[in-house]
Amino acid sequence: MISTDRRNLLMGTAALAAGALAPRFAAAQSPAPLAPRPGAWRNFEITTSLKIDAKNGQAQAWIPLPSFTAQDWFRPEGSSWTGNAKAMTVKKDAKYGAEFLHVEWDPSERAPVVEVVSRFATRDRAIDLTKPANVPQLTAEERALNLSATELIATDGIVKTTADRITAGKTTNIAKAEAIYQWIVENTARNPATRGCGIGNVKNMLEIGDLTGKCADLNALYVGLARAAGLPARDVYGLRVAPSAFGYRSLGAGSANITRAQHCRAEVWLDGFGWTPVDPADVRKVILEEPPGKLAIDNAVVVSARKALFGAWEMNWAAYNVAHDVALPGSKGPKLEFLMYPQAELAGERLDCLDPDSFAYTIKSKSI
Repeated sequence: MISTDRRNLLMGTAALAAGALAPRFAAAQSPAPLAPRPGAWRNFEITTSLKIDAKNGQAQAWIPLPSFTAQDWFRPEGSSWTGNAKAMTVKKDAKYGAEFLHVEWDPSERAPVVEVVSRFATRDRAIDLTKPANVPQLTAEERALNLSATELIATDGIVKTTADRITAGKTTNIAKAEAIYQWIVENTARNPATRGCGIGNVKNMLEIGDLTGKCADLNALYVGLARAAGLPARDVYGLRVAPSAFGYRSLGAGSANITRAQHCRAEVWLDGFGWTPVDPADVRKVILEEPPGKLAIDNAVVVSARKALFGAWEMNWAAYNVAHDVALPGSKGPKLEFLMYPQAELAGERLDCLDPDSFAYTIKSKSI
C-alpha cells in the first residue's frame, strides 16, 4: 500500500516526466539505423489509475502487473497499490503465470478508485544468430505449451498448410523462423481501423484472406505459423513506456501518458539461441506510420527495422505476460484472449477496456 502523500508525489512526477519526454520525442528528425544491443539497464515506473462510476451496482477490476521475468532483459521489481476497495489481492493465471491485481469494492461504494504503481528494469536485447551457444533446453512441458493451439491461435488446417508452404525447402529452425517472419512482413498490412491491438484470430485471417490488423493480429499470426511448423513460439503482451532511442516515432511512446500504448511482441525458440525476439508487426507499423507515412518496403528506414526485428528488440517496452484464454476470477464473463489492458465489471457487466476515457483509466510512465 502507498500513502496519499506518496500518491500525490507520483502524480506530480509523472506530469513532469511528460514534459521531459516530449522534447526528446519531438527533436527526432529521421531515425538512426535500428540496432538494439544489450547495454545498461534502465528503470521505469508505471502508474495505472482507475475509477468507475458505480451508481448502478457493485464494481470489480483486474489490473495486469509486469510479471514476466527474463534475467538478461526484463526484471519486475514489484508493485504497490492504494484505493477504497474492500479487497485488493494479487492473483495468478494457473497455466501461464500471468499476475494481476483483483480489486473488489463494497456494493455501497459509488466512486471506486484504485491506483497501482509497478516498477521494473529493462535492457535492449539482440541475439547473434551466427553464433549458437549452449543454452538450456526447454522442458517437455514448456515445449508442449508453446507448440499447442489456443482458442484463437490454431495450428492445424489452413494454418498448418500455410506454414508448410512458407517453410518448404528450409532445413534448419532458423531458416524456417526467418521465412515465416519475412512472409508476414511481405504479405500483411497494419490496419489503423482495427480496435485496440486486434484479437489474433489466426485461422479466420487466413481463411477470409484478410491479413491486416495490428500487433495482436500480425504477431499472433507469426506464433501460429511457427507452432504449426514445429517451432515453439509465444506472444508477449505489454506496453511501450518511452520514446525510441533510435528516433523511430512509430516505435515509442510519445509522452508519459501511455494509456493507449499497448503492444504485443513475439518470440520463437531456436535451439542454440533460446527464446529469440521477433516483431514483424512493428515492421508493418513503420511502413504505415513512420513519417511521412506509407513508406515503401524498400525504404531505408523500413529495411533497417526489418533487419533488426528478427533477433532484436529495443526495450522501451514493458512485458506483462504470455497468457492466452485468461479466466478472470470472480467474473461471470467470457475468457479474455489475452490480458494486456485493465479490465472491470459493473453489476456483472464487462466494461469496454478499449475505451479508457469512459472506463475510466489512465496509465503513465516515468524513468527512475
